[in-house]
Amino acid sequence: MSKRQTTNDKRQQNMINILFIGDIIGESGRETVKKILPKLKEKHQIDFVLANGEHLSERVGVDRDLLLEMHNVGIDFFTTGNHVWREKSFLTDITKKGTPVIRPANFLAKYPGHGYRVIKTDFGKILIINLLGKEGIIEKTSNPFKKLDEILANQKDYDISILDFHSEMTSEKVAMGHHADGKISVVVGTHTHVPTADAKIMSNGTAYVSDVGMTGPEDSILGVKKEIILERFTNGTGGKFEVANGKAIFNSVLITYDDNLKPLKIKRIDK
Repeated sequence: MSKRQTTNDKRQQNMINILFIGDIIGESGRETVKKILPKLKEKHQIDFVLANGEHLSERVGVDRDLLLEMHNVGIDFFTTGNHVWREKSFLTDITKKGTPVIRPANFLAKYPGHGYRVIKTDFGKILIINLLGKEGIIEKTSNPFKKLDEILANQKDYDISILDFHSEMTSEKVAMGHHADGKISVVVGTHTHVPTADAKIMSNGTAYVSDVGMTGPEDSILGVKKEIILERFTNGTGGKFEVANGKAIFNSVLITYDDNLKPLKIKRIDK
């Protein structure tokens, strides 16, 4: 059987389900993924799993060994954000063969790695794009709206397209949703670690949510020990960020595609 026949059979037999997991925070988030993801994949017949991995290390940043550990438990590919280089070793590690991750495409500095990738699967090719918002983000970036258009103008060979828009402001995320509506199949917002209740199919067919949320400690402030953040807000002081302990939450969205690989629905899966 040819590869094209295999792809067509997969489309005819099942709808395609893609899961996007919100920012995974430290050991708490990693252990939660290990417990929950295998059951979710079986229950919802998930075909492909994405996650934002810029907080995988115990502090902020990406550790390649931890990323591969999460890859081995079922996450197929990772996006990141403005904290991707906090672990300096990742400047080299991101270029190593078999590292399933991208960094934001609109950094102005010439960083290693790629801002988008096309991943081959048994149901088609997925174009995965990572962009940073400009509002409230310290990193020097080009205009994310124009960068998206540039990528789409130059990349044509794909069946499904997914954008992780790592942005501080909800208004900028909503604007990106409208800008991308009908151009790509999915826009998911990340970065603020707070899940939003606006998952929907937009008027021109793009699946959208302003923020997926996070996977990490529930009794925290965005995954960080609350005492540290409260000290910063009340007194302007406080130590370095440390991942909180205790019971964790799992935030994600599930996107279901029809047999023509068009988004049929998007819904939250929170545990």
